[in-house]
Amino acid sequence: MLVSAAVCPCPPLLVPALAAGAVSELDAARDACADALGVLAASRPDRLIVVGPAPGPRDLEPYPQGAHGSFRGYGVDVDVTLGVTPTGRGDREELSGDDVPPSPPLPTSLAVAAWLLARVSWSASPIHGLGVWEPLDAERCIKTGRDIAAEDERVALLAMGDASACRTLKAPGYLDERAAAFDAEVARALSSADVGALAALDEALAAELKAAGRSCWQILAGAAEGANLEGALLYEDAPYGVGYFVAAWS
Repeated sequence: MLVSAAVCPCPPLLVPALAAGAVSELDAARDACADALGVLAASRPDRLIVVGPAPGPRDLEPYPQGAHGSFRGYGVDVDVTLGVTPTGRGDREELSGDDVPPSPPLPTSLAVAAWLLARVSWSASPIHGLGVWEPLDAERCIKTGRDIAAEDERVALLAMGDASACRTLKAPGYLDERAAAFDAEVARALSSADVGALAALDEALAAELKAAGRSCWQILAGAAEGANLEGALLYEDAPYGVGYFVAAWS
């Protein structure tokens, strides 16, 4: 059963080493993410599932606790591990040594999540990651969310993903007049834990607006069915023409 959830954006610029001179521009977003993760920890979950957009090739790619990621492709010497303990050591749950299966490198969204979790020294529960191919259809997303909620008696979910990338002329997707209204509806749904509204998001429009978080928000919708959680929007902005939201449900 889902007992709590958080939504965080996943721009690599959340990692200060990548932001360089612009590091302070996302300080409020980083602090809001820490607050949202605090809500998850306070719910005392048996397991934290982190979902984030991934490039494929599989629709859904699992990542065990202890999976590694890196931001070296962005020109900085920063490595992360999913599930770093306060001592700085990352262990895969119930596996060690030769029993640990190899896993592919974390996609950027889950690498950002790993950095955020390490920043707050997450130790509330084991962590499992799931990379989600962004064009995944809504029905499959909702079913995946339902399956996640059924995995343990107390499940927390961290959904990584950005809103539209078309808010300004300099945005990655250029300016699209529909973007502001789309993002406003997502913000409203996240602030009120409106499961139905997230489930009903227009897949085609989200793709046209380059809203990479759509699939993960719909996984959240499926996981939260019947959970009767209350929502709070902790951060909302589009500093680079891309919508960033931080929300917490409990």
